[in-house]
Amino acid sequence: MEKNAYVLNVFISAGLLMCLYAVMQESWRMAYLDELTDLPGRRALRERFQSISGTYTVAMLDVDHFKKFNDSYGHDTGDEVLRMIASKMKDVSGKGLPYRYGGEEFAIVFPGKARQDSEAHLETLRKVIADMPFVVNRQGRRNTKQRTRNSKSKTVQVTVSIGLADSKGKKNASAWNLLKQADTALYRAKKKGRNQVSV
Repeated sequence: MEKNAYVLNVFISAGLLMCLYAVMQESWRMAYLDELTDLPGRRALRERFQSISGTYTVAMLDVDHFKKFNDSYGHDTGDEVLRMIASKMKDVSGKGLPYRYGGEEFAIVFPGKARQDSEAHLETLRKVIADMPFVVNRQGRRNTKQRTRNSKSKTVQVTVSIGLADSKGKKNASAWNLLKQADTALYRAKKKGRNQVSV
C-alpha cells in the first residue's frame, strides 16, 4: 500500500512539474515574443542589449507608407504585410537576429559584425521584400461602395527603408545609442526616397 502511495505521489509531482513548466514557457512566450509576427519583441531586444559587447551592428527597418497602406486596404491586410516582412526577416543571412520593435518598425542585431559585414545582408533583405509580390484582396477595403466592379485581388509592392549603425570604434556607445543612430539613418533613407539602406 505504501509503495502504491509513493508511486502515486511521484506521478502527481511529475504532472505538477510538467504543468508548471508549460505555464512558465507560455509566460515567457507571452512576455518575449510578439503575438502578431512571432518575432522576439522589444523586451527580448532589451535583454540582448544588456548582454551584447564587442563589435556588432544594429539596424532599424520601417515599412514604407504603412499608414497609407493600412488606410487603403484595412488593418487586417496591414497585419498580413507585417507577418510577411517578419517571415523574410527570419531568413536574413549573416546571422542577423530580428526583433519586432513596435508598430511597423523592426530591429535586427548582427552580433560580431561591423557595418561593412552587415550592409550587404540588409540590402539583400530589402530587395527580397521589394521583389515579393503582395496580393491584396480588395474586398477587405473599408470603402465598400465600389465592391461590385473592383472586388478582384490586386498585387502591390511593399518596400522597407533600413538604417544601420555599428559599435566599431565607438568604445562608450551603448546599444541604445546605436539604435538611435540606426533610427536616424532610417529616416535619412526615407528622406532620400525610401526603399533603401542608409548608414
